[in-house]
Amino acid sequence: MAQRVGIIGVGLLGGALGQCLVKQGWEVFGHDPAAPVVNGLTMCGDATELVGQCESVLLCLPTSDVVAGVIDALGQAVTDRHCFIDTTTGEPGEMEALGRRLAKRGAYYLEANVAGSSELAKHGEATLFLGGDTETIEHHWELLEALAAKRFHVGPVGAASRFKLVHNLILGLNRAALGEGLAFAEALGFDAGEALALLKETPAVSAAMEAKGGKMAGGEYHPPQARLVQHLKDVCLIRLLASKTGAQTPLTDVHQNLLEKAEALGFGEADNAAIIEVFRQGSL
Repeated sequence: MAQRVGIIGVGLLGGALGQCLVKQGWEVFGHDPAAPVVNGLTMCGDATELVGQCESVLLCLPTSDVVAGVIDALGQAVTDRHCFIDTTTGEPGEMEALGRRLAKRGAYYLEANVAGSSELAKHGEATLFLGGDTETIEHHWELLEALAAKRFHVGPVGAASRFKLVHNLILGLNRAALGEGLAFAEALGFDAGEALALLKETPAVSAAMEAKGGKMAGGEYHPPQARLVQHLKDVCLIRLLASKTGAQTPLTDVHQNLLEKAEALGFGEADNAAIIEVFRQGSL
Protein backbone atom coordinates (compact mmCIF):
# COMPACT_ATOMS: atom_id res chain seq x y z
CA MET A 1 0.00 0.00 0.00
CA ALA A 2 1.30 3.46 -0.91
CA GLN A 3 2.35 5.81 1.86
CA ARG A 4 -0.18 8.61 2.35
CA VAL A 5 0.41 12.31 3.08
CA GLY A 6 -1.64 15.48 2.92
CA ILE A 7 -0.49 18.93 1.81
CA ILE A 8 -2.32 22.11 2.80
CA GLY A 9 -1.19 24.80 0.37
CA VAL A 10 -0.29 23.44 -3.06
CA GLY A 11 1.05 26.56 -4.76
CA LEU A 12 4.58 26.75 -6.16
CA LEU A 13 6.32 24.92 -3.32
CA GLY A 14 3.50 22.69 -2.07
CA GLY A 15 2.62 21.58 -5.58
CA ALA A 16 6.27 20.80 -6.31
CA LEU A 17 6.66 18.75 -3.12
CA GLY A 18 3.45 16.90 -3.91
CA GLN A 19 4.62 16.00 -7.39
CA CYS A 20 7.97 14.88 -5.98
CA LEU A 21 6.18 12.46 -3.65
CA VAL A 22 3.77 11.21 -6.31
CA LYS A 23 6.71 10.27 -8.53
CA GLN A 24 7.99 8.09 -5.69
CA GLY A 25 4.68 6.27 -5.29
CA TRP A 26 3.16 8.23 -2.42
CA GLU A 27 -0.58 8.81 -2.25
CA VAL A 28 -0.88 12.58 -1.89
CA PHE A 29 -3.98 14.54 -0.85
CA GLY A 30 -4.02 18.28 -1.35
CA HIS A 31 -6.09 21.30 -0.40
CA ASP A 32 -5.75 24.89 -1.57
CA PRO A 33 -8.67 27.20 -2.43
CA ALA A 34 -6.45 28.94 -5.01
CA ALA A 35 -5.46 25.66 -6.71
CA PRO A 36 -8.49 23.36 -6.94
CA VAL A 37 -6.64 20.90 -9.21
CA VAL A 38 -3.00 19.77 -9.11
CA ASN A 39 -1.79 16.96 -11.36
CA GLY A 40 -1.27 13.71 -9.48
CA LEU A 41 -2.87 14.86 -6.23
CA THR A 42 -6.25 13.88 -4.82
CA MET A 43 -7.77 17.25 -4.02
CA CYS A 44 -9.95 17.80 -0.96
CA GLY A 45 -12.67 20.42 -0.73
CA ASP A 46 -11.47 21.68 2.64
CA ALA A 47 -8.65 21.21 5.12
CA THR A 48 -10.84 19.27 7.56
CA GLU A 49 -11.53 16.64 4.92
CA LEU A 50 -7.79 16.37 4.26
CA VAL A 51 -6.76 15.81 7.89
CA GLY A 52 -9.50 13.21 8.13
CA GLN A 53 -7.71 11.27 5.40
CA CYS A 54 -4.08 11.84 6.44
CA GLU A 55 -2.11 11.53 9.67
CA SER A 56 0.96 13.28 8.23
CA VAL A 57 0.20 16.75 6.88
CA LEU A 58 2.61 19.15 5.18
CA LEU A 59 1.88 22.85 5.62
CA CYS A 60 3.12 24.97 2.69
CA LEU A 61 1.63 28.38 3.39
CA PRO A 62 2.68 32.03 2.89
CA THR A 63 3.17 33.10 6.52
CA SER A 64 3.05 31.73 10.06
CA ASP A 65 -0.10 33.81 10.65
CA VAL A 66 -1.83 31.89 7.87
CA VAL A 67 -0.62 28.59 9.35
CA ALA A 68 -2.05 29.51 12.76
CA GLY A 69 -5.38 30.42 11.16
CA VAL A 70 -5.57 27.09 9.35
CA ILE A 71 -4.80 25.12 12.52
CA ASP A 72 -7.39 27.11 14.48
CA ALA A 73 -10.00 26.46 11.80
CA LEU A 74 -9.34 22.71 11.97
CA GLY A 75 -10.50 22.67 15.60
CA GLN A 76 -11.36 19.19 16.88
CA ALA A 77 -10.27 17.59 13.61
CA VAL A 78 -6.70 17.76 15.00
CA THR A 79 -6.00 14.69 17.12
CA ASP A 80 -3.10 12.86 18.74
CA ARG A 81 -2.60 10.81 15.56
CA HIS A 82 -1.61 13.87 13.52
CA CYS A 83 1.81 15.31 12.76
CA PHE A 84 2.02 18.68 11.02
CA ILE A 85 5.26 19.21 9.09
CA ASP A 86 5.59 22.92 8.38
CA THR A 87 7.62 24.15 5.40
CA THR A 88 6.45 27.77 5.82
CA THR A 89 9.12 30.44 6.22
CA GLY A 90 7.56 32.21 9.17
CA GLU A 91 8.33 34.15 12.34
CA PRO A 92 10.20 31.69 14.61
CA GLY A 93 8.44 32.72 17.81
CA GLU A 94 5.08 32.10 16.17
CA MET A 95 6.24 28.66 15.03
CA GLU A 96 7.26 27.81 18.59
CA ALA A 97 3.86 28.94 19.89
CA LEU A 98 2.10 26.83 17.27
CA GLY A 99 4.10 23.78 18.33
CA ARG A 100 3.03 24.29 21.93
CA ARG A 101 -0.63 24.70 20.94
CA LEU A 102 -0.60 21.50 18.92
CA ALA A 103 1.15 19.63 21.73
CA LYS A 104 -1.76 20.52 24.04
CA ARG A 105 -4.02 18.65 21.62
CA GLY A 106 -1.64 15.70 21.57
CA ALA A 107 -0.56 16.41 18.00
CA TYR A 108 3.03 16.58 16.77
CA TYR A 109 4.74 19.44 14.96
CA LEU A 110 7.95 19.69 12.95
CA GLU A 111 9.57 22.46 10.97
CA ALA A 112 10.91 21.36 7.58
CA ASN A 113 12.09 24.58 5.98
CA VAL A 114 13.03 24.18 2.32
CA ALA A 115 16.24 25.67 0.94
CA GLY A 116 15.89 25.69 -2.82
CA SER A 117 13.44 26.67 -5.54
CA SER A 118 10.19 24.92 -6.40
CA GLU A 119 12.00 23.44 -9.40
CA LEU A 120 14.60 21.81 -7.15
CA ALA A 121 11.87 20.67 -4.75
CA LYS A 122 9.96 19.00 -7.59
CA HIS A 123 12.96 16.77 -8.26
CA GLY A 124 13.81 16.09 -4.61
CA GLU A 125 16.99 18.17 -4.90
CA ALA A 126 16.27 20.80 -2.27
CA THR A 127 17.62 20.88 1.29
CA LEU A 128 15.54 20.64 4.47
CA PHE A 129 16.31 22.41 7.74
CA LEU A 130 14.51 20.41 10.42
CA GLY A 131 13.32 21.78 13.75
CA GLY A 132 11.76 19.52 16.35
CA ASP A 133 12.49 16.62 18.65
CA THR A 134 14.61 13.73 17.42
CA GLU A 135 11.99 11.05 18.03
CA THR A 136 9.37 12.78 15.87
CA ILE A 137 11.90 13.36 13.10
CA GLU A 138 12.96 9.72 13.15
CA HIS A 139 9.33 8.57 13.06
CA HIS A 140 8.77 10.59 9.86
CA TRP A 141 12.20 9.99 8.34
CA GLU A 142 10.88 8.07 5.32
CA LEU A 143 8.72 11.05 4.34
CA LEU A 144 11.49 13.58 4.98
CA GLU A 145 13.93 11.48 2.99
CA ALA A 146 11.48 11.35 0.08
CA LEU A 147 11.08 15.13 0.15
CA ALA A 148 14.71 16.20 -0.08
CA ALA A 149 18.16 14.88 -0.87
CA LYS A 150 19.76 16.69 2.08
CA ARG A 151 18.27 17.01 5.56
CA PHE A 152 19.80 18.78 8.57
CA HIS A 153 18.38 18.72 12.11
CA VAL A 154 19.36 22.15 13.45
CA GLY A 155 17.57 22.11 16.83
CA PRO A 156 14.12 22.27 18.44
CA VAL A 157 11.05 23.89 16.90
CA GLY A 158 11.96 27.48 16.02
CA ALA A 159 15.57 26.70 15.16
CA ALA A 160 14.80 25.72 11.56
CA SER A 161 12.88 28.93 10.91
CA ARG A 162 15.77 30.95 12.30
CA PHE A 163 18.34 29.12 10.21
CA LYS A 164 16.20 29.40 7.07
CA LEU A 165 16.31 33.18 7.49
CA VAL A 166 20.12 33.05 7.76
CA HIS A 167 20.14 31.07 4.52
CA ASN A 168 17.72 33.43 2.79
CA LEU A 169 19.67 36.51 3.86
CA ILE A 170 22.83 35.22 2.19
CA LEU A 171 21.11 33.80 -0.90
CA GLY A 172 19.04 36.94 -1.43
CA LEU A 173 22.09 39.19 -1.24
CA ASN A 174 23.81 36.93 -3.77
CA ARG A 175 20.91 37.52 -6.19
CA ALA A 176 20.96 41.26 -5.58
CA ALA A 177 24.72 41.43 -6.21
CA LEU A 178 24.32 39.39 -9.39
CA GLY A 179 21.56 41.69 -10.63
CA GLU A 180 23.64 44.79 -9.91
CA GLY A 181 26.69 43.26 -11.60
CA LEU A 182 24.88 42.20 -14.78
CA ALA A 183 23.15 45.58 -15.06
CA PHE A 184 26.56 47.23 -14.59
CA ALA A 185 27.97 45.05 -17.37
CA GLU A 186 25.14 46.18 -19.68
CA ALA A 187 25.78 49.83 -18.81
CA LEU A 188 29.41 49.33 -19.84
CA GLY A 189 28.32 47.97 -23.22
CA PHE A 190 28.56 44.23 -22.62
CA ASP A 191 25.82 41.78 -23.57
CA ALA A 192 24.39 40.33 -20.34
CA GLY A 193 24.26 36.78 -21.66
CA GLU A 194 27.85 36.89 -22.89
CA ALA A 195 29.01 38.47 -19.63
CA LEU A 196 27.21 35.75 -17.70
CA ALA A 197 28.90 32.98 -19.70
CA LEU A 198 32.29 34.51 -19.02
CA LEU A 199 31.62 35.09 -15.31
CA LYS A 200 30.68 31.44 -14.87
CA GLU A 201 34.30 30.58 -15.73
CA THR A 202 35.69 32.80 -12.97
CA PRO A 203 35.80 32.84 -9.15
CA ALA A 204 32.67 35.06 -9.27
CA VAL A 205 30.49 32.03 -10.10
CA SER A 206 27.83 31.09 -7.54
CA ALA A 207 24.75 28.92 -7.11
CA ALA A 208 22.66 32.08 -7.49
CA MET A 209 24.37 32.79 -10.81
CA GLU A 210 23.66 29.28 -12.06
CA ALA A 211 20.01 29.42 -11.02
CA LYS A 212 19.11 33.02 -11.82
CA GLY A 213 21.69 34.40 -14.23
CA GLY A 214 19.91 33.21 -17.37
CA LYS A 215 16.59 34.60 -16.18
CA MET A 216 18.18 37.97 -15.46
CA ALA A 217 20.06 38.13 -18.76
CA GLY A 218 16.95 37.21 -20.76
CA GLY A 219 14.43 39.14 -18.67
CA GLU A 220 12.44 35.89 -18.20
CA TYR A 221 10.59 35.98 -14.90
CA HIS A 222 7.47 33.91 -15.66
CA PRO A 223 6.52 31.35 -14.59
CA PRO A 224 8.31 32.08 -11.31
CA GLN A 225 10.29 29.47 -9.40
CA ALA A 226 10.02 31.65 -6.29
CA ARG A 227 8.10 34.94 -6.17
CA LEU A 228 9.89 38.18 -5.41
CA VAL A 229 7.18 39.26 -2.97
CA GLN A 230 7.77 36.14 -0.88
CA HIS A 231 11.43 36.99 -0.50
CA LEU A 232 10.48 40.53 0.50
CA LYS A 233 8.39 38.96 3.27
CA ASP A 234 11.43 36.95 4.38
CA VAL A 235 13.66 40.04 4.38
CA CYS A 236 11.15 41.86 6.59
CA LEU A 237 11.31 38.91 9.02
CA ILE A 238 15.12 39.01 8.94
CA ARG A 239 15.13 42.70 9.84
CA LEU A 240 12.57 42.11 12.60
CA LEU A 241 14.74 39.43 14.22
CA ALA A 242 17.84 41.55 13.74
CA SER A 243 16.22 44.41 15.63
CA LYS A 244 15.22 42.05 18.45
CA THR A 245 18.68 40.53 18.80
CA GLY A 246 20.84 43.57 18.06
CA ALA A 247 22.33 41.97 14.94
CA GLN A 248 23.71 44.40 12.36
CA THR A 249 22.25 43.89 8.87
CA PRO A 250 23.04 47.02 6.82
CA LEU A 251 23.15 45.16 3.49
CA THR A 252 19.77 43.58 4.20
CA ASP A 253 18.35 47.04 4.99
CA VAL A 254 19.37 48.13 1.47
CA HIS A 255 18.08 44.84 0.05
CA GLN A 256 14.61 45.45 1.47
CA ASN A 257 14.52 48.83 -0.23
CA LEU A 258 15.50 47.23 -3.55
CA LEU A 259 12.80 44.57 -3.26
CA GLU A 260 10.17 47.18 -2.38
CA LYS A 261 11.13 49.16 -5.48
CA ALA A 262 10.92 46.01 -7.62
CA GLU A 263 7.45 45.32 -6.24
CA ALA A 264 6.43 48.92 -7.00
CA LEU A 265 7.60 48.37 -10.59
CA GLY A 266 5.13 45.47 -10.87
CA PHE A 267 7.49 42.53 -10.30
CA GLY A 268 6.09 41.30 -6.98
CA GLU A 269 4.55 38.15 -8.45
CA ALA A 270 7.48 37.59 -10.84
CA ASP A 271 10.48 35.35 -10.17
CA ASN A 272 12.85 36.85 -7.64
CA ALA A 273 15.44 37.20 -10.45
CA ALA A 274 13.47 40.31 -11.43
CA ILE A 275 15.38 42.32 -8.82
CA ILE A 276 17.75 43.17 -11.69
CA GLU A 277 15.04 45.41 -13.17
CA VAL A 278 15.50 47.90 -10.32
CA PHE A 279 19.04 48.50 -11.60
CA ARG A 280 18.07 48.40 -15.29
CA GLN A 281 15.20 50.84 -14.96
CA GLY A 282 17.12 53.41 -12.95
CA SER A 283 14.49 53.57 -10.21
CA LEU A 284 16.88 53.95 -7.26
